[in-house]
Amino acid sequence: MTATEPVQNWAEDFEIFDPDFVRDPYPIWGELREQGCPFARTERRGPTYMPTTFAAVREVADRTDDFSSFEVTVAPAPPAYDSEGNRIRSVITTDAPDHTPERRLLLPFFAPKAVEKYRDHTRDLCRQLIRSFIEDGRADFAGDYARQIPPRIIAAILGIDPDRADDFTTWVQGVLELGLQDDEIREHYAKIIREFFLEQVMDRMENPGDDLISFLLNAELDGEPVPMHVIRGNLGLMLIAGIDTTWSSIGSALWHLASHPDDRRRLVDEPELIPTAVEEFLRAYSPVTMARLATHDTMLGDREVKAGERVLLPFPAANRDPDMFERPEEVIIDRQVNRHVAFGAGIHRCLGSNLARLEMQVAIEEMLAMIPEFELEDPDAVTWAGGQVRGPRYLPVTFPNR
Repeated sequence: MTATEPVQNWAEDFEIFDPDFVRDPYPIWGELREQGCPFARTERRGPTYMPTTFAAVREVADRTDDFSSFEVTVAPAPPAYDSEGNRIRSVITTDAPDHTPERRLLLPFFAPKAVEKYRDHTRDLCRQLIRSFIEDGRADFAGDYARQIPPRIIAAILGIDPDRADDFTTWVQGVLELGLQDDEIREHYAKIIREFFLEQVMDRMENPGDDLISFLLNAELDGEPVPMHVIRGNLGLMLIAGIDTTWSSIGSALWHLASHPDDRRRLVDEPELIPTAVEEFLRAYSPVTMARLATHDTMLGDREVKAGERVLLPFPAANRDPDMFERPEEVIIDRQVNRHVAFGAGIHRCLGSNLARLEMQVAIEEMLAMIPEFELEDPDAVTWAGGQVRGPRYLPVTFPNR
């Protein structure tokens, strides 16, 4: 079955890039669960399995001996190597025993107190962005707002030029969105990112600063300098994972508020509820699907998985499982019990979750404070990206002129 042929049987031939699935995947996951299919399968792009329940997703995430993080993309993407033959890898593509010390190295930069220092910067940025279109009476909340926030905050952490935000988002789209269906596009932009950070590393060697790049160059693992291929891999991760995921989460939350006026008005009246609502937006519109590779022949339920075959981790599917969440298809902005896995599960749970929450909270707070009334200009005009990261890419919204 080729990637372009329509899906006839989602349990045996799913296609994550199917336009209808990208636009609204939740009914398909719901039907698979109702059919008693905890693990769907496809041959497109090689044998791949897709859990559909919370328990099944957690099972794969927790079985780290059986499923490797060597390649986490939802479609095959060969690894890159440096001039010395070392795989350029990040903490999310690293298995035990290397994973734990490398993750521990990065954690201090993303602890709650560490990210809190970016709150005022994020707030000032959001206000500046909103002022740029508030008098127009309309805006693309995805492109003009959500897309603009994460690259500038990541730039501050990395000590790179925030004015290149459009470049950064273009590169990330090339790798994670367009590139997963086109090898040439992916490698083109992946190479740009690798070369960019190699230049940044060389610069910090001569001009160290108070940023993550300088920190990694001076840090140690087991008493030795952090290997250069690990530094380069994790810098690329910060850019790629730190931009698209949060951009998509902010955009999805704003899409919901634009199309659900009662929820929007309630948050305007009760801004103290926004942190709770953010957790529900994360649950209901989780952006990320990751992947694992089977390390040996094994079983997933009644599915036999061969060594090297891919297993997806669709966290959005897990977060809509009725066995885990009451009324899972409803967005309940004051939901109190909400043990979602929007940030992943197991040892590879997202390092940047505290930063993402902060950015989402501030982005929503400032939008509702400055533009409390807004609605979709044309619901049918909204476009979505999917596959690895799902979120709105064009979100035309209208509001009263200020």
